[in-house]
Amino acid sequence: MFEAITRLFNKPENELSDHDPKLAVAALLVHLASVDGQINAVERKAIHGALMDHYSLDEAAVDRLVEQAALRDAEAVDFYHFTSRLSSLPDSDRIEIIRMMWMVVFADSKNHELEDNMVWRVAELIGVSSRDRTILRNQIGKAEQA
Repeated sequence: MFEAITRLFNKPENELSDHDPKLAVAALLVHLASVDGQINAVERKAIHGALMDHYSLDEAAVDRLVEQAALRDAEAVDFYHFTSRLSSLPDSDRIEIIRMMWMVVFADSKNHELEDNMVWRVAELIGVSSRDRTILRNQIGKAEQA
């Protein structure tokens, strides 16, 4: 118990709350990039680019966010921990999360079945329709192939 209290008071100032949607999105993107067994430089770049663009963050802020997200992802036992924070966001934000996920999936020009399955599950959990998920997959997949 003493260790838990010590950790609480020793948290870095810039550490995000577990309730911050940015942290949940970043954790999902980090997990998605590793779900096929490896995270490559192209996927890392896609994660950074998506977070920078969507949240208007600078490089240093994204680095901190991804570092915290990787720690939270390693501690998580399922997606619900992250998706429960995202399901109440506006439709446009939830659709953008799925768009970012597809950008990470197709960053390496491959769509691994585990990646596809994860995007499907997250979309279901945050309330993005199958139709929207499929449209986004087709749009991002074609754009990455061009």
